[in-house]
Amino acid sequence: MSPPLRILGIETSCDETAASVVLRDESGRGEILGDVVLSQLEEHSLYGGVVPEIAARAHVEALDTLIEEALMRAGVTLSDIDAIAATSGPGLIGGLLVGLMTGKAIARASAKPLYAINHLEGHALTARLTDGLPFPYLMLLVSGGHTQLILVKDVGVYERWGTTIDDALGEAFDKTAKLLGLPYPGGPAVERAAKSGNPDRFSFPRPLVGEARLDFSFSGLKTAVRQAAQSIAPVTEQDIADICASFQNAISRTLKDRIGRGLARFKEQFAGTVEHPALVVAGGVAANQTLRATLQELCDRNGFRFIAPPLQLCTDNAAMIAWAGAERMAAGLPADDLDVAPRSRWPLDADAKALIGFGKRGAKA
Repeated sequence: MSPPLRILGIETSCDETAASVVLRDESGRGEILGDVVLSQLEEHSLYGGVVPEIAARAHVEALDTLIEEALMRAGVTLSDIDAIAATSGPGLIGGLLVGLMTGKAIARASAKPLYAINHLEGHALTARLTDGLPFPYLMLLVSGGHTQLILVKDVGVYERWGTTIDDALGEAFDKTAKLLGLPYPGGPAVERAAKSGNPDRFSFPRPLVGEARLDFSFSGLKTAVRQAAQSIAPVTEQDIADICASFQNAISRTLKDRIGRGLARFKEQFAGTVEHPALVVAGGVAANQTLRATLQELCDRNGFRFIAPPLQLCTDNAAMIAWAGAERMAAGLPADDLDVAPRSRWPLDADAKALIGFGKRGAKA
């Protein structure tokens, strides 16, 4: 048991500006008291993707107002808040600077502790906010920048079982959409087109299917989509729909194999100790209904609970950041010093070997 905690969360890692107030009660249950998200979709749609400088300026213009709105919706003032939680990485460095510096200023002015939160930890712990899920459980994180299978053992204790060796799944969706002339954002556009397509028209590869390791690869699939489109150019609207449906079909079959092996490993590792094993899906791609249905069927077949947070909590939001701060505070983990720096790259499992993108700012995955 821990005292009730009210946490103000700030999220500015990419192209959503968000602020939220979350309550964690004495028994560990969570409640979102006030939540505001401002999308920058219109600002970036003209460019077919997120422009970091535009995103950072938009965060500066909107964040203070959104924080005031979140506090008002929660019916609290800053004096009622127990701590500030701000995303510190990974993400676009300009946006991270805006949110983290704002969090620091509020923490300093109000004499409240600051928790610099790993954005991925926010996703990892969301199922405990929405469903009260006990540890341990598996999480499939699928977003524009990450595709990972992670064992969530405790607050701050994560074990990466698999990651992409090239493109993230969300990136593959976005690049496929751009190739086919579909609007930004690419993921929802591909899903909409696929609804009227034939998923069996094109036989696309299913990367790493059959391999014992639990990693992912989507670069070859993306290349196969381009070659298929070029071979029948100029493509019709029906061609695009068939390509999108076949693309999603290949992904679904790939996930069945990759995640199925992860579920088997979990059952073997925790045999007799976890009564109701669970798979959580998180990240923007988790909004895809076809992939959700695939994972639900897989979990049903393997005796796992399938937990997919509400769509608004799958994409970037501040409620998950506030909740991660509350979880860390309740667990007795120390707050961060006000000289903490943002990190554009920040693996959730610091001990896992980087497979891609290890540069000056650290490992990407």
